[in-house]
Amino acid sequence: MIDPHLSLIVALAALAILLPAAAARAEAPAPGKLLAQRLEWFQDLKFGFFVHWGIYSQWGCIESWPLVPADKWARPDDLKCWTDRGKDIRRFQRDYFALNRTFAPKHFDPTRWARLAHQAGMKYVVFTTKHHDGFSMFDTKAADFRITHADCPYSRSARPDIAKAVFDAFRTRGFGIGVYFSKSDWHSPYYWDRARSIRDRNPNFDTLKEPARWAKFVSFVHRQVEELMTGYGHVDILWLDGGQVRPPKQAIRMDELVRMARRRQPRLIVVDRTVGGEHENYRTPEQRVPEMPPDYVWETCMTMGEQWSYKPDDAYKSTHELIHLLVDIVAKGGNFLLNVGPDADGRLPAPAVRRMQEIGQWMKVNGEAIYGTRPMAPYKRNRVCLTRKGEHVYAIYLAGRDAKAPPQTVPLPPLEFADGARATMLGVRGSMPVRKTKTGYTIEVTAVGRQNPPCRHAYAFRLSLAQ
Repeated sequence: MIDPHLSLIVALAALAILLPAAAARAEAPAPGKLLAQRLEWFQDLKFGFFVHWGIYSQWGCIESWPLVPADKWARPDDLKCWTDRGKDIRRFQRDYFALNRTFAPKHFDPTRWARLAHQAGMKYVVFTTKHHDGFSMFDTKAADFRITHADCPYSRSARPDIAKAVFDAFRTRGFGIGVYFSKSDWHSPYYWDRARSIRDRNPNFDTLKEPARWAKFVSFVHRQVEELMTGYGHVDILWLDGGQVRPPKQAIRMDELVRMARRRQPRLIVVDRTVGGEHENYRTPEQRVPEMPPDYVWETCMTMGEQWSYKPDDAYKSTHELIHLLVDIVAKGGNFLLNVGPDADGRLPAPAVRRMQEIGQWMKVNGEAIYGTRPMAPYKRNRVCLTRKGEHVYAIYLAGRDAKAPPQTVPLPPLEFADGARATMLGVRGSMPVRKTKTGYTIEVTAVGRQNPPCRHAYAFRLSLAQ
């Protein structure tokens, strides 16, 4: 028979152990709740900086895709690096994969990148640590095809780990940190076996018939992701590209990979883009804006020019168009991840710099109507987009391309306002009357707002709805 006094002592001791653990569980949100909190944080940011940069920048061709025989669109007839090699795909592949031996960006200055992005009003960065071509812009120990290997002249610079330098510079500015990583790797012999014919962007062997070879690739991917989640400080987003890498033929044990990544980075948002399922925490429509607000968390990723990577004499979208895109995306509940491709020396192209500076001037006036907002039905009506934050609604009027000032009246979407309601134009002192009309309400823009507008391209008005 057990001594009842001893039983009580054991029970109390067990309780002493369990209570702190229970308290810790109460304090720490459950995984699903934590992810929901992180996605709310993400949706508050609204505007991000995407950077595609790698050895391909030396040729001015689009990143990685010209290597794929089937992707002829990536090798247009006027592409010099293609025509210089007689349009010979094997010669092109050989010389492309040798670009690591000449990559030496002498003007790379991530502090300047971070300062310009901060001035533009951007709040997070997503940097290409490795694109599909397999060249690692970080100090991986899993492959020699990397920025820090002796074959690459930049390895002899003072800070050869480019990804680390980028993340450190942006983190100093308070940016959220996003790691772009391609799940496919066309330099790896366990993805593209060079002894066999290469046709498309997929492995050139049957992964189900050669599981041992594929297992080596999966192990390689996990090792590289673990390096990025371990040695590069706090990471907010793991932005996985290469959507063809998915079950059944290209399964990379995503459940296990994500668990490992979150052991290293518990607050991590994972984007297994275009794959769907539990590991695509938000979606990333590319080069387009949805017509209507989606019912999920999303981010439009888009190029400032025509190409993701550096292209000489690229055609850049105007500041006017970029601001209108930002407003349209935010009004529909999304984030805008805007891409710029640095040149081979690490400089952001001058047209991109000018646009970032001009967007920043607009954001200084109107950021209140952008950051931390959520969509407000009916979202957009004619030239007016709506956002909401707390008790305030923001009506953002999209001005015409040549307009130098707002119009005398701004018609509002069908909303209800209290009698005597007033509007405040951001950047202008004083308030402006909101008048009821036969079709709804309009803001009467005062003379000071029209004669001395605080910005161009779009004008934001703060309003309160009827109680």
